[in-house]
Amino acid sequence: MKHSDERTAIEAAMRAAFPRADEQVARFYAMQEYHLGWRDEELRPASFDPGKLLRPRLCLLSCRAVGGDPRDALSLAAAIQLIHDFSLIHDDIQDQSDTRRGRPTVWKLWGLAQGINTGDGMFTIAHLALHRLALTSLPAATILDVLRRFDETILTICEGQFLDLSYEGNLQIDESAYLAMIERKTAALIAASAELGALVGGADEETIQALFDFGRALGLAFQIEDDVLGIWGDPAVTGKPFAADLYRRKLSLPVIHALTTSPDKEQLRDVYAQPTPDDTAVRQALAILEAAGSRVYAETTAAAYHGEAFAALDRVHGDAAAIDELRAIATSLLGRRA
Repeated sequence: MKHSDERTAIEAAMRAAFPRADEQVARFYAMQEYHLGWRDEELRPASFDPGKLLRPRLCLLSCRAVGGDPRDALSLAAAIQLIHDFSLIHDDIQDQSDTRRGRPTVWKLWGLAQGINTGDGMFTIAHLALHRLALTSLPAATILDVLRRFDETILTICEGQFLDLSYEGNLQIDESAYLAMIERKTAALIAASAELGALVGGADEETIQALFDFGRALGLAFQIEDDVLGIWGDPAVTGKPFAADLYRRKLSLPVIHALTTSPDKEQLRDVYAQPTPDDTAVRQALAILEAAGSRVYAETTAAAYHGEAFAALDRVHGDAAAIDELRAIATSLLGRRA
């Protein structure tokens, strides 16, 4: 399946999970479709960037890699993307983020209450997508196993969000605590995408574990590279202001590294103690991070996790073309600019 065909099939499976809406509640579903890029701010049909679709693509490729039919995994891939988007809607509310993928966020357009309800709706539609696995020839026991692991993953993501919220303003957080948070919040769903794709594809437990390990390591690398982009990314490419994470006083890996190792860490603490750091404070923070080698440290750490991902993928034996595509995706995320 070509990349373009893959994206089209994933979106079609996502759309298939939406119920037919009465006119009275059509706007409720249209707000969800706005977040997915299917509608504009006036809720007219449109086509905006849906994001990388990384997770559902990993799911389909993992299914293929172990000899399964990716068509059997399409409902699962749709559910994975929908649950990811559910988490982003609520994340935007909790982070008070005004934009997502270059557009106003749902809560910013329609308010907090509707934003929460929109996210809740997408959470449920993700499960409706997953239940469409019953339309395939997969064994009932396999479908139940997928359902269980899917819900366990969502709970793990919520644990990660709990930790993330708990860490706000706590400058004592160390690297191990930070990694425990991003393993739950970010890496868990990427790991599950590969794991569950392999499960639907009929793999044995050893292979399922290898693909889970691949996704976990890739997810950790993905988030740490996001940390680098959140500070040093090019606004023209990322769509975010330069040093956005410093203005937001986000505790990312480069900042934690500098707070731990820099002789100027007290000055960095002073910057993070400000409710809204100004340009001068952010430039000071950047200088401290650069002097501490925090960018290089984060990039080196991300590269190490990429290495772990490749090593895990080497344990998978099956469809060589699909495995090569998984390796290519991991390679493309190394040193990415957006």
